[in-house]
Amino acid sequence: MLAPCEVAVKCVLPVVRAMIAKELMTKHKMKQLDVANLLDVSQSVVSLYGRKMRGRAIDLEAEEDITAMINDMAASLAKGKMVYKDFITELCEVCRIIRGKGLMCKLHKIFDPSIDIEKCELCSAVMLKC
Repeated sequence: MLAPCEVAVKCVLPVVRAMIAKELMTKHKMKQLDVANLLDVSQSVVSLYGRKMRGRAIDLEAEEDITAMINDMAASLAKGKMVYKDFITELCEVCRIIRGKGLMCKLHKIFDPSIDIEKCELCSAVMLKC
């Protein structure tokens, strides 16, 4: 059985990083190499994000609250106001919201077909304890 956090690491975090990278490059006019350094990934990964060849396992663009959080993260990163600890805390919060909304359930089922996503309360149970 794959834990929800493992699915998030494989599928959701690349999407969030891709959205941050896009925001940094479009709104804040940053170069791929600078974005890569901020996100601690390679420039080639940022290029793949930009060409939508990586970080597209789930569509989060319609989720206004998540998009707003990502845009705020990008703005703080661009201004140099976000330290590593804050970045990780924000990433975890975005992930918690995604899990709490059930946006990751179909992905989880792909990795673990035994999960009944109609009855599964794993993410909501974890959310209550956090």
